[in-house]
Amino acid sequence: MSFFRITLTRSGIGMPKRTQGVLKALGLRHRMATVFYPVTPEVAGQIMRVKELVTVQEVDKALTKEELRAERRPEAGFYLETAAPR
Repeated sequence: MSFFRITLTRSGIGMPKRTQGVLKALGLRHRMATVFYPVTPEVAGQIMRVKELVTVQEVDKALTKEELRAERRPEAGFYLETAAPR
């Protein structure tokens, strides 16, 4: 089963109430929030109503909150850059 990975990239502030209601129904309340829904015609219709505000990818499995957090976490450690010669 495949899923839609929906990320809110633009704010719904100033949009019509109907558009804001669709975002609320999808569970997108903050910018850069990501939700996963199974691929269905109903969800596809909701996405089409807010297509200018979201980015959508089709993925094989839904990630948990911990997996999403780990995906955003930078790699451990640091890199030492040498100064340019004078």
